[in-house]
Amino acid sequence: MIRVTDRERLGSTSSSQDDVSGLRASFSSLLKIKKMPIDRAEWESYFDESGHLLKSQEFVSSQILERGLDPLVRPEAWKFLTGYYSWQTSHDERLTVESMRRKSYESLCNMCDKIQPLLETEHREFMEVRNFIKSDVQRLYIKDSQGNAMMDKSQLEKILLLNYICNVEAEYQQGFHEMLLLFRLFVEKEHEIYWLFQFFLQKTENSCILNVGVEKNLAMLKCLIAFMDPTFAKHLEEKGEVVQSLFPWFCLFFQRVFKSFDDVWRLWEVFLTGKPCRNFQVIVAYTMLQMVRDQILQKDMSGEDILMLCNNLIDLEANELISKACTIYELLMKHQQKVPQELQEFFSQPEQ
Repeated sequence: MIRVTDRERLGSTSSSQDDVSGLRASFSSLLKIKKMPIDRAEWESYFDESGHLLKSQEFVSSQILERGLDPLVRPEAWKFLTGYYSWQTSHDERLTVESMRRKSYESLCNMCDKIQPLLETEHREFMEVRNFIKSDVQRLYIKDSQGNAMMDKSQLEKILLLNYICNVEAEYQQGFHEMLLLFRLFVEKEHEIYWLFQFFLQKTENSCILNVGVEKNLAMLKCLIAFMDPTFAKHLEEKGEVVQSLFPWFCLFFQRVFKSFDDVWRLWEVFLTGKPCRNFQVIVAYTMLQMVRDQILQKDMSGEDILMLCNNLIDLEANELISKACTIYELLMKHQQKVPQELQEFFSQPEQ
């Protein structure tokens, strides 16, 4: 078992203490020095006059991990992070890509309009999903402080239904409407919302989809707890299917645990960088469990009480959570030779 917050369990030797001190120092920029996010002027300085990237993608991604993006930069930066734009394109090439994305979206809409009557008559599941989508979207509260509607809910319904028809990997699940809302809040054009959502799912390896990535995340989280903290793992195992019941964290990509949408975007853009590792969402989930670990063990909580405690992890700050998760990942890498092979493969970047 390996933990940052408990010196005794980590080991009382000076070398173990040095490990922790070294880790804290290595993440001093995250833990001690609050740096300003990348603003518009800095973002534009990363590109030359023709729009080609002057910095390396590695550099930009590292800066985003450490500092985040100013809200005004996100609409453009996320197009690079998701793969909507290639990092190697010029400004003119991106205009061409933008036109292509718009036309492709229009073609998909036309195709769906043509086949929808057939789906309505021949596929009962289609009607059920459409009703689920409508019900979920109508429950969204999207009004400004004066009570005026901030956007057209029918647009969200249309995009979610199109995603259900066209994306065979991502069948509709409750929570997609909340995720899509966050994309709509920083881009307005319909084709941008649709493609950014598609590319986000792809870039994160469908990690928020129940029958694809979520099950894998839960299995790896259980494996990570067993390696890092056997005492805690044993306790959770004795209390039933506790870890498996944490699936809402992954289905919503932690959307409900933060104080603000800015915090959600901050964490999501870290996921998109692939830093500090692939599948960082599992490290984040482990970090959140560590926040309540001692309370769970000291009170010998039941499985139901543990889940209630985890569900009450709200109003978190993204920067603090990211920095703690980075420290845990660094500690894991300090013991890389002992890390189970399946965890090493899960957190390592795939070979090109």
